[in-house]
Amino acid sequence: MSIHLPDPIARYVQIANFNTPEAVPECFAPDAIVHDEGQTYEGLAAIRNWMATTKKKYGHTVAPLELTERGGQSILKARLAGSFPGSPITVNFSFVLADGKIRSLEIRS
Repeated sequence: MSIHLPDPIARYVQIANFNTPEAVPECFAPDAIVHDEGQTYEGLAAIRNWMATTKKKYGHTVAPLELTERGGQSILKARLAGSFPGSPITVNFSFVLADGKIRSLEIRS
């Protein structure tokens, strides 16, 4: 079964899986915010650095399972596999999209 993802979310998954953090501006707004592992990352440079550091640390992949819309958010349930305890796990990626870009992303397991 294939899941149709909005373009910015599909691009985020590609960037995460193929370790191309330099492509962050293709899917994130310039003033985007990411919340992950108790930290907040604001702006393209911080998000690019977060993606590169996280990939190096965990070597993870993101496999989309389902997408739902709730309260102005696109919630992507995905299987996250990598070099971390308990892998693979199911994670919720809560995206807020605007003007064809990701405005915010919160990742919760």
